[in-house]
Amino acid sequence: MMEFEDEAFVLAARAHGESGAVVELLTQSHGKHAAFVAGGASKKMRPFLQAGSPVIARYRARTSEQLGSAALEPMGEGPAALFDDALALAGLSAAAAVAAGALPEREPHPGAYLAFEALSQALRHEAIWPAVFVRFEAGLLQELGFGLDLSRCAATGATDDLVYVSPRTGRAVSRAAGEPYKERLLALPGFLLASQAPLEAGDVAAGLELTAHFLEAFIFNPMNRPLPPARLWLVDRLREAGRL
Repeated sequence: MMEFEDEAFVLAARAHGESGAVVELLTQSHGKHAAFVAGGASKKMRPFLQAGSPVIARYRARTSEQLGSAALEPMGEGPAALFDDALALAGLSAAAAVAAGALPEREPHPGAYLAFEALSQALRHEAIWPAVFVRFEAGLLQELGFGLDLSRCAATGATDDLVYVSPRTGRAVSRAAGEPYKERLLALPGFLLASQAPLEAGDVAAGLELTAHFLEAFIFNPMNRPLPPARLWLVDRLREAGRL
């Protein structure tokens, strides 16, 4: 028997049977868990089964192989707080889809939970959340053992003027060392090097391209899966809104 109570975010939900739903949860201490939620298809429960909704989950499963069940209790506003901001809601949906696709089942990843929590709070701040989304994806890579090494130049060891990333190794490259090969390198936005660095034009687009490359290369391609459609849709919406 496996039982726990934990704070969680809903990552996805789909109808199951006449009135239930299978819900994917990102829990604070127990990782990603799928669970059957009785009454999950009801009008009463549907609002807090939206992607990104914070809940208290009381989870129970007879064996580790069995689909468990969960009783969920809403915790805070969640997506409802972003009801008037379609772009921020798209960001929340994309983050949930990336986490659902990337994280393994039933493996604790508290760092991923904290990163998702930080992003969900940042989504209320229009000017900064796209950059926080990039940081969320970089943190997810780190949590899964594929962190980018942005501490020094892979070619020279220099710690200054790091402006590129090797698409093969995920290591930073300085401007001088990378100049002859810059067409083959990924741009490294300054805000990923220092939290106080100002956002420059094109930084968010470069960051999204950077994290997308490594999410595909290290996580989704090995599973023979593409980046989640919600992630691709977010980039399109940000571009249409002039935010990239």
